[in-house]
Amino acid sequence: MRALNETHDRGLRSWVDSANSGATDFPLQNLPFGVFRREGRNEPFRGGVAIGDQILDLAAAHKAGVFAGEAAHGALACTGPTLNGFMAMGPAAWAALRLALSRALREGSPMQPKLTACLVPQAQAEHAVPAAIGDYTDFYASLHHATTVGRLFRPDNPLLPNYKWVPIGYHGRASSIGVSGQSFPRPAGQTLPRDAQTPVFGPSRRLDYELEVGIFVGVGNELGERVPLDAAEAHVFGLGLLNDWSARDIQGWEYQPLGPFLAKNFATTVSPWIVTLEALAPFRTEWTRPAGDPQPLPYLESAENRARGAFDVQLEAWLESAQMRAARSGPARLSRTSLRHAYWTVAQLVAHHTVNGCNLQPGDLLGTGTQSGPTPEEAGSLLELSDAGKRPVELGGGESRTFLQDGDAVILRGFCEKAGYARIGFGECRGTVRPAA
Repeated sequence: MRALNETHDRGLRSWVDSANSGATDFPLQNLPFGVFRREGRNEPFRGGVAIGDQILDLAAAHKAGVFAGEAAHGALACTGPTLNGFMAMGPAAWAALRLALSRALREGSPMQPKLTACLVPQAQAEHAVPAAIGDYTDFYASLHHATTVGRLFRPDNPLLPNYKWVPIGYHGRASSIGVSGQSFPRPAGQTLPRDAQTPVFGPSRRLDYELEVGIFVGVGNELGERVPLDAAEAHVFGLGLLNDWSARDIQGWEYQPLGPFLAKNFATTVSPWIVTLEALAPFRTEWTRPAGDPQPLPYLESAENRARGAFDVQLEAWLESAQMRAARSGPARLSRTSLRHAYWTVAQLVAHHTVNGCNLQPGDLLGTGTQSGPTPEEAGSLLELSDAGKRPVELGGGESRTFLQDGDAVILRGFCEKAGYARIGFGECRGTVRPAA
């Protein structure tokens, strides 16, 4: 697990003034990685690092010769249209480049004259998905979400017997993953109307969002090779925000016996920035399991995971309707929760995924599943907030929702705060629903 070092010092300030505001998601202590290009220009996507309201162009910085040694090799790996090559290099290379960036962007750095020309305003940039995602697996790692949703459909038996023993997951569709700003048509499929015996085909009427965290794999493992729990985080490059959009009415008809299909494969949205596990080190917390619950099997259990395996990442979901955009009134917050409530840790998800020898590859994406907290207002989906459509969620301005309407944009946000450390954030993960095709 990543240790604290000089890059976490709250007193560090950057010569990029906007990084010192205290309110930015991207202070010097963060330095998340993404892929970008200047908007409206016919130029290649390449790697960049967010600092304040700017992006440091890593291709330009490498060309300017500001890095040396392992950091230079890492920067070179970020000059292409995806971060996969850099992700594959492993924790030593990730840490070397992040340390070099921290020192180069600090107040008084002799690199400032060279790097100033390598900055691009975030407002003038467009993003791509930061990695070529070969495979996407979505887990179901929130006990509170699983219990609430299970109670809606199985009041007498909300949790199936296996839930507290095994991390539940399914393989999702990688080709429909898009970066923040993604818009997509309302999905269509078969649904079974209430009291009907025959399904009908048409647009989903119960479209929902899911507030999740995305886990980007860095170093892969060979086919047949297990990744032990205490080595799992060495295979994780970092975390981002993830919205696994869900058509609940389609899902309700199709999910037995093999699980979600058309209800999930039409769109998944990720944030443009990946926050490294090293940047998140100050915000680790203990992972606990209620005494009355089954304790993990040995391959999912360790003292280190118990002591520091969870992350206290604050997560929020917001909704901006077409009416709000027209009035410029700003979005309405739907819920706020924390990743620390997850029933399984990042390391446990990776260890379980590989325990049968499954080979993960650089750039693969794992979703945590909808993250909901222990109280109703911490729910990570409209399905929960509206009690499956029975209780509309008030948005203000005379608007309410049970499920998403055409023109709605859902905005996910994440950040970490702790006394003695700089606040760091994840930026936005925004997606918009268009009318059905």
